[in-house]
Amino acid sequence: MAEAALDRTLAALADPTRRRVVDLLRRQPRRAGELAVAFGVSAPAMSRHLRVLRTRGLVEEAREDGDARCRVYRLRPEPFRDLSSWLAEVEAFWSDQLDAFKRHAERAQRKAAKRPRSEAKPSEAWAPAKGAAKRPRSEAKPSEARTPAKAGRR
Repeated sequence: MAEAALDRTLAALADPTRRRVVDLLRRQPRRAGELAVAFGVSAPAMSRHLRVLRTRGLVEEAREDGDARCRVYRLRPEPFRDLSSWLAEVEAFWSDQLDAFKRHAERAQRKAAKRPRSEAKPSEAWAPAKGAAKRPRSEAKPSEARTPAKAGRR
């Protein structure tokens, strides 16, 4: 799918009302008035949503029974096939990445199982090394140094 067409499709589907319109149109073609009533919005508001979907190529309109005022909207399958194809490529990429991560985690787990367990308790494993110099509380870290403007606020 061309990148510009994909961008247009995704931009049109970014609005939750338009996604819900697409869901209704998946079931059957509908008149604009039916869609407006289904969503409880005004006819002009629904018209704007349908215009966005139409200009992005997601829906098409047809005149019903020669009446120029009555328009029936239906989905166009092409943009959705293209979107589905793009999503399959993205899913395949992440599937490969997650499979590689799973293999790495399983290798690391097997290696850890082969090593003898440490005698240290978990809380001691993260304690500072013995003999490590501790900074007196009076010495502030550079990031904690107070500026003159802030010093008077406390």
